Amino acid sequence: MKAKVLRDFKAPDMVPYDGTSDPSHRLSNFRSRMYLTDASDATRCKAFPTTLTKTAVKWFDNLPPISITSFYDLANKFLARLSIQKDKARHAPSLLGIKQGDWESLQNYMERFNKACLDIQNLPTEAAIMGLINGLREGPSNQSISKKHPTSINEVQERAEKYNNMEENSRIGKTSKTGFSYPSRDRDKEPRKKEDQPTEKPRKYHNYTPLRVSLVDV
Repeated sequence: MKAKVLRDFKAPDMVPYDGTSDPSHRLSNFRSRMYLTDASDATRCKAFPTTLTKTAVKWFDNLPPISITSFYDLANKFLARLSIQKDKARHAPSLLGIKQGDWESLQNYMERFNKACLDIQNLPTEAAIMGLINGLREGPSNQSISKKHPTSINEVQERAEKYNNMEENSRIGKTSKTGFSYPSRDRDKEPRKKEDQPTEKPRKYHNYTPLRVSLVDV
């Protein structure tokens, strides 16, 4: 009967956990979904690995055989190991690894940086400001934002928003100059209208009516 239950059981529909985000959130989410299905302890132990990927599933695969006695035991070992990964990536110094790409827009960089800041608890304002400025690509945006040292994230975002608008206006301006209208010199090459075409040349005749007077008199 238990084998049939495990075979018919469908694992929770969850985004695979790769070990980079908070493991306690993933565990809490998994427990909530399993509680709704009224799954047994054994079923939880078998279903949990199916929601893991990358670093997290490698950790599970490296567990010694018959080393898990219950889901409580599995959960504790999961938190103990994956919390180390979380601590490495979720402190303020990790922001120094976020860099604006060579062709990345300032807006996209700001969105990535803000998302990373949300994952760090008790993030000092000064650390966030330094991390953001440090990751900016060398150029006008870097000089504009860091010209006068900002005192708050809001101030940095306001300066970035102004530069974003400048970038967008510049892009729109370049686009508007590349329409499909003919250049003036090309228009001169357009076929002339029918009425502008030269009239047909007069035909040449080989026989003419003889004159009754001399050419001198004419």
